[in-house]
Amino acid sequence: MSNLININFGKKVKEVRQKRGMTQEELAEAIKTSYKYIQRIEGKTPPDIRLTTIERIAKALGITISQLLKF
Repeated sequence: MSNLININFGKKVKEVRQKRGMTQEELAEAIKTSYKYIQRIEGKTPPDIRLTTIERIAKALGITISQLLKF
């Protein structure tokens, strides 16, 4: 993903996560990763993200992948 897409994706993850009342730690636990990785995804210089990770994040947040990628 390009950097702008990664940044927008991270903002969307943060927005939905906060609406669900989840902490970064809770989301990280739900997708079996470290909260530091969630911090990076939601941060200013997010990493490239695998589709499987996007799928796990969407499932943990209770939304579809397409909903998560609408930004």
